[in-house]
Parts: sequence; structure tokens; C-alpha cells
Amino acid sequence: MAVRTGLSKSTVGRIWKQFDLKPHLDDAFKLSTDPQIVDEVIDVVGLYPNPPEWAVVLCVDEKSQIQALDRS
Repeated sequence: MAVRTGLSKSTVGRIWKQFDLKPHLDDAFKLSTDPQIVDEVIDVVGLYPNPPEWAVVLCVDEKSQIQALDRS
């Protein structure tokens, strides 16, 4: 991942540790090319610990999307 992103191995390791990521435990790992992915993830994940008042947070599993990624 470090080579692909141009970051150092230690930087990648620090990011994984900060977000408790363990991609080495998965069979496959996909790297998003979306330049706004960090902001989007923070927006979505931030709803869980601190939802707006009267908010309803739903999680939908997109199986078809996952299968498409597996084929790539």
C-alpha cells in the first residue's frame, strides 16, 4: 500500500493503527481512488458516536457492490 500511495511504510502503519485497520487479516484489500474518501468516511462514521438530535442512522450492506469489487 505504501508503494501504491507514495507514502512511507511507517506512515501507512501509523494510519492503520490510528483507525484500528487490519487489512492483513482480510483476503483482499481495495484502495479507493476517490479523492474525497477521507471526508466521506468521517461524515458517515462520525454519525455513530455523535448523531444529530432526532437522527436515525441506518446501515445498508451493498452485497452487489462487494461482489463487483471481488471480481476486479
